[in-house]
Parts: sequence; structure tokens; C-alpha cells
Amino acid sequence: MFEEFKGKVLFVTGAGSGMGRATALRFAELGCKVAVTARREAPGLETVEKIKEIGGEAIFIQCDVSNEESVKAAVEKTIETFGSLDYAFNNAGCGADGKNIPFCPLTEVTESDWDKVIDTNLKGVFLCMKYEIRQMVKQGKGAIVNTSSIGGLKMVPGFGAYGPSKAAINAITQTAAVENAKAGVRVNSICPGPTVGTNLMDASIASGDQDPSFMEENVIPDGKMGTTENITDGVVLLCSDMTSHITGMALPVCGGMQM
Repeated sequence: MFEEFKGKVLFVTGAGSGMGRATALRFAELGCKVAVTARREAPGLETVEKIKEIGGEAIFIQCDVSNEESVKAAVEKTIETFGSLDYAFNNAGCGADGKNIPFCPLTEVTESDWDKVIDTNLKGVFLCMKYEIRQMVKQGKGAIVNTSSIGGLKMVPGFGAYGPSKAAINAITQTAAVENAKAGVRVNSICPGPTVGTNLMDASIASGDQDPSFMEENVIPDGKMGTTENITDGVVLLCSDMTSHITGMALPVCGGMQM
């Protein structure tokens, strides 16, 4: 299964930890060459080493997704190194975690926190798709998955900038999907629920703002916190030939929370 991934190229942002790292490793296991990008060098290089340890091929490219020149250079470096760009996982993001960005109502969100979330989550996805799609259209084929959130489907009090930014990712995903469908480029988003192993959730649990036991008993219908592997499964599926007739979709991976 998934033989189509062998020898192909994946570009992934936010790959220094969490869902980005897990997805980079999974695609490497499937035979993909991986361009690992992250804002911080040390975690990104660690992901590359983990890929090499399992016999995969990867490079690290430092990238700030909120900066157009940085994104453009990262995509160009990927193509220069590997010769193509077949898949992209635009995963870098940030939001309220009770530590770096506080949980608070919309009226209490500072302008700097608003700009940080929107620049990373929404502007970052826009800039990445801008250059990824140009290459994929030239090739006549490609698949992109953007990280949204269950918080982009259902608004929650206290996530003033995060929810709107993730809802906007679903909208921009559909825009890119409808514009590029005839060119052979598919664009979907994935909407994780509470997921352990990610910086955002782990920080929220550590600060006491999130209680996994409470969520499993009262919030998540199937009674289980998500894992990074659950998300990776969804990304692989959306990039695979099994979903070749699916584009513009927002896939919830949240144990039924979308209901």
C-alpha cells in the first residue's frame, strides 16, 4: 500500500516537533525525500537525523513562514535539491497555550498576539501555497494538506485569534482547491482535535489550562485524546492516490468532536 510515495518529495513546515516531525518521519518511511523546515534550527536538524536513522533522505531548511522571501527560498531550495515537489504539509502554527499566548476573549486579545497568530497560521499557509502551487502546476500534479483545527470548525471561547485563523485556513484551502483542480493539484485541510505530543497541547496541559481526563470523559465523543500518529494517518490519506478525487475538503481528526 502507498507505493506511489516512493521517490517522491515532501515539503513540510513546522517539522521540528509534533505533527510536523511525525509526518516527516512517516513520509520518509514510505520512501519520500523530505524537505524539513522549521523556524528554529536545532529541532529541525534533529528531525533530519531521525529520518536518516531510519534510512531516509532529508534536508533541513530554516524557514519563517510569515516571511515571503524565506518561504520562497525554502521552496526553491527543495526543488533545487530534489528536482520536484510532489506533496506539501503546511503545518507550522501557533495559538493560545496559556504560556506564550494567553487564553482570553476576543476583546482582550492584544494586537501583537493577533498579528503573531494570523501571520503564522494564515499568512504562512498563504505564502507556502503561493510557491508550492506554482511548482506543482508546472508538474501537472501535486497534493497539499494544510493544518487547520477542530477549532476552525467550531468556535470556542478564549481562543480569540486561533479559531478565526483556522477557519480562514479552511477557506483559503477551498480557494486554492477550486482554482487549481483542473491543473491536477489537490488541496485539503486537516482539522485535529486535542492532540498530545504537540507543543500547543503539551504546553496547555503543563500550565493546567487543559485537563486530558476531563476532555476524554466530557468533550471527546470517542473518549480518547488524539496522537500525532492519528494526524499523520490523515495527511498520508489525503496525499495518497486513494483520495485522488477529493479536493477542498476539511477532514476532522478529532474523535467525533465535529458533531
